[in-house]
Amino acid sequence: MTERTLIKDLSARPDGPVTVGGWVETVRDQKKVQFVVLRDESGALQLVNPATREIDEATASDTEGAAAASAALALTESISGLSLGTFIEVAGELKHDERVKLGGLEVKVGTLDVAGVSLPEAPIAADSSLDKRLDYRWLDLRQPKNALIFRIQTTLEHAWRTWWVENGFVEIHTPKLMESPSESRAELFQLDYFELGTAYLAQSPQHFKQMAQAAGFGKVFEISPVFRADPSFTSRHATEFISVDAEISWIDSYEDVMSMQEQLLAAGFAAVKEKHGDEIRELFGIEVEVPQVPFPRLPLAEVHKVLKEARGYTVPREDGDLDPEGERQISAYVKGEFGHDFVFVTDYPTGIRPYYHMRDAETGLTKSYDLIYNGTEITTGAQREHRIDELLANAVDKGLDPAGIGEYLEFFKYGIPPHGGFGMGLARVLMLLLGEQSIRETTLLFRGPTRLAP
Repeated sequence: MTERTLIKDLSARPDGPVTVGGWVETVRDQKKVQFVVLRDESGALQLVNPATREIDEATASDTEGAAAASAALALTESISGLSLGTFIEVAGELKHDERVKLGGLEVKVGTLDVAGVSLPEAPIAADSSLDKRLDYRWLDLRQPKNALIFRIQTTLEHAWRTWWVENGFVEIHTPKLMESPSESRAELFQLDYFELGTAYLAQSPQHFKQMAQAAGFGKVFEISPVFRADPSFTSRHATEFISVDAEISWIDSYEDVMSMQEQLLAAGFAAVKEKHGDEIRELFGIEVEVPQVPFPRLPLAEVHKVLKEARGYTVPREDGDLDPEGERQISAYVKGEFGHDFVFVTDYPTGIRPYYHMRDAETGLTKSYDLIYNGTEITTGAQREHRIDELLANAVDKGLDPAGIGEYLEFFKYGIPPHGGFGMGLARVLMLLLGEQSIRETTLLFRGPTRLAP
């Protein structure tokens, strides 16, 4: 395998022989010189070749000179025939030259090998619609801005994993094929599963995270795909997405869960700002803000009051849950009052929360929260009900058949500590962090009601 140097590493190398590889971004085929902009996963580089358009008679009569001239002519013709997007490997001479606008260096081409030819007409352009770009996502991701999203994602996940591990968490990988629904039969994908009958794709690792608490793991996390048979076509919904989940034991209240999550987010954003802050500013026009801890906290009832009195907005939903406009309005209020991009909305009514959220005996409300970031909900979290009698009563109150959650209830029959956790959408966090308009932009390969390819 040829030792290829990444373009980002060339500035630290001295002038001399080098091998680079990537795809052709532009070709300027002038009469006496040819320029090619080569891009790889790390950056862009100018290649230069003194063009040889023909072999004169004097050179042709000299065997050695003719061979060299023929090779130079072949190289010129090869560069002239390059289509944009073609992958090439080039060996040549690196030269640092501050006059070169693209990075202050260039490579004089010695040899050029075509690794993968591209069709001459690209199927998408910078102004193509999002749906069209998603049809050719592998080409869309060659754009530096789009590729950066997934390097940011890598940094963010690494920082989260580092924080979790340093704080004693165990990483788990829960199954995505389930014998029974994880929460309810709504929004479930079903499939035939051999002789066992119907299986379901997991909506959440919720029950398995709780099983880990019964196993005595104490603190767990998982970053994994989940599935929702949700026919929504909004900018923040998908049928398959990456969920960021954590669950912890021995909590006193859901405040412990919120404290854990805000520290986690602050650590992740700090890592992103340190590693990618300049690139994000250049390509997205966004200044990464590392959130201050603690985040503001507002009970849902107070949010409704604030929205009505301070923002002149009444949430139209009968169940009292916030609608998207309510989320935007309370974010704007919190930004103005507290200078913060995040807000925990707490203490939700039982009618809009799952049966396994613990209920407050005095208020009748659940010990739960949503985390809203830049006007959009990214998380639901709660203290879980760990007392099996209360859990069963909550399920019955919700109209659930206890037989349908029998396997889940088994976790609680042999002892389980007080615990709680959250689930957070990765693509939503990236979308809001980078100021994008849709999770389609921050998902590698989006899946929705009308998209199963590529």
